[in-house]
Amino acid sequence: MSETIFVDGILNGRVAFVTGGGTGITGGVARALAEAGVSVALVSRKLDHLQPAADAINQNGGKAIAVVADVRQPEAVENAVAQTIEQFGKIDIVVNGAAGNFLCAAEELSPNGFGTVVDIDLKGTFNVCRAAFAQLKEHRGQILNISATLHYLGTPMQLHVSAAKAGVDALTRNLAVEWGRYGIRVNGIAPGPIEDTEGMKRLVPEPVKERLRKGVPLGRFGRIADIEKAAVFICSDAASFINGVVLVVDGGHWLTGTRLG
Repeated sequence: MSETIFVDGILNGRVAFVTGGGTGITGGVARALAEAGVSVALVSRKLDHLQPAADAINQNGGKAIAVVADVRQPEAVENAVAQTIEQFGKIDIVVNGAAGNFLCAAEELSPNGFGTVVDIDLKGTFNVCRAAFAQLKEHRGQILNISATLHYLGTPMQLHVSAAKAGVDALTRNLAVEWGRYGIRVNGIAPGPIEDTEGMKRLVPEPVKERLRKGVPLGRFGRIADIEKAAVFICSDAASFINGVVLVVDGGHWLTGTRLG
């Protein structure tokens, strides 16, 4: 976060396990948590995405490690959790941000393409939550799942992602109910169109961007910094009675019904 609106060290002493934490929205969330006092394990399939992000956090006075793991592989996730505990002693916060996406019409979408996104986004989220459960229970921790608004209405070319994120939201609500008894809070953030992401640059053509922008009641696209602030709030004690919520951070965009197409 270039500017902070929070008290310095609001999350001091906590440890976060962040998937997809090397780049994009979840990379920003990881940086924001580190600036708030959290030690972070950045987890992804490729070290070349992770190490520069971890180095930047460490050079900025934070604490971060890079851990290579594919969230689709439960054993790899369990090993990554063990590495995090070995390095930082515990896990208080899990952020599920690993995701896959591409544009494809439903009639052209292969079973493998559909399944790959579900495996990363939905099954991967479950794998991480399950592997971290013992730590979260011990430390009365919390889970933050990065979702989307694509499935609130209908979004052309995004059937696979919409289905996966709808599943993530269901997982968020169910775990909030089942694991609340252990003091574990489970919430989500659903970003709308975020202009400074690779996805926006790669997946949304310029003419479509203008239509999308006009559909945002606040008159602008979001930025990664908007998601960072929401994440720090949800992970802080200010949100200690918030559980099972998927917080939409989109400037009111989903209410307008404006979609890709």
